[in-house]
Parts: sequence; C-alpha cells; structure tokens
Amino acid sequence: MMNLEKILKLVQAGDLDVEEAKKQIIKEGSAAGPANLDLGFAQLDIDREKRTGFPEVIFGEGKTAEQIEEIFRRLMEHTDRVLATRVDAAKAAHVTAAVEGVTYHETARSLTWFKRPMLKVHDGYIAVVCAGTSDLPVAEEAALTAECLGSHVERIFDVGVAGIHRLFRRLELIRGANAIVVVAGMEGALASVVGGLVAKPIVAVPTSIGYGANLAGIAPLLSMLNSCSPGISVVNIDNGFGAGYYAGLINKNMSKRA
Repeated sequence: MMNLEKILKLVQAGDLDVEEAKKQIIKEGSAAGPANLDLGFAQLDIDREKRTGFPEVIFGEGKTAEQIEEIFRRLMEHTDRVLATRVDAAKAAHVTAAVEGVTYHETARSLTWFKRPMLKVHDGYIAVVCAGTSDLPVAEEAALTAECLGSHVERIFDVGVAGIHRLFRRLELIRGANAIVVVAGMEGALASVVGGLVAKPIVAVPTSIGYGANLAGIAPLLSMLNSCSPGISVVNIDNGFGAGYYAGLINKNMSKRA
C-alpha cells in the first residue's frame, strides 16, 4: 500500500495517472479507518456522513453552550449541514451569537446550520401526526430532523383521539405519505388508530405528557408496543429525533425505488 506522499510524488513525476492515484488514495483512507477529530471533551466522527448518509448530530442536553459552539464550528469544516437537538434557549442564544448562520428552532429545541439553503432532495413526503399541542416539541423535533435529511414534511397537529373527527379530516394527506410519524402522550392511542387506517409504515413516539398514571411516558410507550395495528415501530419516550431520522431513511429509500 502506497502512502499519500508517495502517491503524490508519482503523479508529479508522471509515473502514475490521476485515476489510479484516486484509487490508491481511497484505499489509503479505508486502511486508516474512520476519521476522528479529538476535541478533548468530544470525539467527532467526521466520517459518519460517508458511512450513513448523514453527519454526526449534536445532542445538546448536558453539554455546555461553549462545548456546543466548538462542536458546531468543527463539524462545519467537514459537512454542509449541522443539527443539534435538545438545546435550551439560553445555550441557543450563546451559539447563535457566536456562530454565523446558525438558526434556533424554539419549539423543536434544536439548532441548525446549512452551507446552502435546505433542499427537499427526496420525492414524496413524511407526515408528522401529533395528538395534542402539548406534544409539539417532540413532533417538531421529528419534523425538523426529517427535513434536515432532505425530506418534505407535512405537519398534522392536534388530531388526538379525544376529538377523532379532526383526524379524519386530514386522513387523505396522511395516507399519501411515504412514512408517518405519530406522536402522542396520555394513553398513546393515536398510533393504533392511525395504524388501522393507513397502508404506510408508522413510527410511533410516546411522549412524557400526561397525568400521574402516564408515568412520564411509560404508559403510552407500553400502549404503542402492545398495539394490535400492524406496521408500527416504536422509538423511545420523547425521541422525536430518532423517529424523524428513521422516517427520513424510509422516505429516502422509497424515493430511490420510485
């Protein structure tokens, strides 16, 4: 295996053509393993986009504003988009003031940066269906994540089972989606209802919204896991990011087949 310096010298001397040099450089990179950027307090996986199609995402909860700022700056050097989730308003104020071009999405509690305007690069759309207004932070986290992955998102909010007629009014829009994210707290019944009405994959997200016996999201989590409607997968409590990412992958792959 030739090292990079030797490859470049051979190209300079005319003893190696450009195409062969590219192949050797790719081999060198594969042998070296995934690139890792050591910040001391964080190890940034800057090769993640090459492996998975999306760069590493910053989980802001538990990190200081300064740490989020530094990770943002370093990721911006290696990718054209950066997403940070679970960022409160105070940390967001620091980061948006320090790093040009960063936007805070207050309801989603997320920060984004794009080198160029965010594009909807995949055909079709994802429906994010939310039971109640109290579930909006989790629903918006899911919607924003899916948009960052390049999908168009239709938001259908406040259509929970307590007023189920509201859901039926939006049913055709929901049915037209390539993937559906259903966000619900309380007893979490909305995922089962939607699952019995559509022919598309559903990602159910239980939220910690509810009275005492909701058990901070355990009740809707168990309801969704025990759903009798087929075609439903379930992510963790309040995990809008995980649901949006999963739905984004479904839409991306369905767009490729189309």
